[in-house]
Amino acid sequence: MRRLIVEEPYSKSALLSRRLAAFALAVALIGVAAARSGIDPPAALTVLSGSIALAAAAILSALLAFAVIWRTGRQGAGQAAAGLFLALLLLAYPAYQLAKTTHLPRLTDFSTDIADPPVFSASRVAQAARGGRTPKTLPASMRRAQAQAYPKILPIILDLTGDEAFVAVAKAVAASGWRIVVETPPGGRMGVGHIDAIARSLILGFPCDITLRIRPLAGQTRIDLRSVSRFGPYDFGANQRNIHTFEAALEAQVDKK
Repeated sequence: MRRLIVEEPYSKSALLSRRLAAFALAVALIGVAAARSGIDPPAALTVLSGSIALAAAAILSALLAFAVIWRTGRQGAGQAAAGLFLALLLLAYPAYQLAKTTHLPRLTDFSTDIADPPVFSASRVAQAARGGRTPKTLPASMRRAQAQAYPKILPIILDLTGDEAFVAVAKAVAASGWRIVVETPPGGRMGVGHIDAIARSLILGFPCDITLRIRPLAGQTRIDLRSVSRFGPYDFGANQRNIHTFEAALEAQVDKK
């Protein structure tokens, strides 16, 4: 005589949690791909926001599933745990970035020279590369906020001639993975060299506009860098990273000499 085995039904919330988390992952990947492909960043951010909402819903479903499983003994704990883990994994990076905004100033424009920041090129080529945008000059109060929050962001002084420094700066820009838009070596009436470039964030590929000023001095050359992120009220540390990345790359180039 066969024994009838009745299996406990699965918790619907557990199954929903796993499916929502998997869908959130798929939407997040679509959003990242859209951002990196250069599609309108606000549209890509909307897609990414949708993935965050789905991940949050997956977490709520998982918590509800655990409560139901505890009370009724239904199956699905593994499904709920998988959904919870994947959703938390998806939310970890956005939560980390959001936490930065609690102690970072509301700045998207950083310069090593807060008194006289480098000016971006207004040439047709540079304007086209920036999508027709030219970063505006910030008020002195906001520059002072940068100096208070980031006192180590300072001008770079090289014991090189203007031409030598220009070559080293150009190589450092390339080593940083930035795309040079326009470049002008030191000389002419002003005697100041200039490079405009575009840097992109590692994960989403959002652009930051970079301008560098190479100013020859007596036996030395002063390098000033300005980095401006294009989107949002916060840069989430992108401009600070750009400056530090360039400083490290420039130091490596100078050490080779």
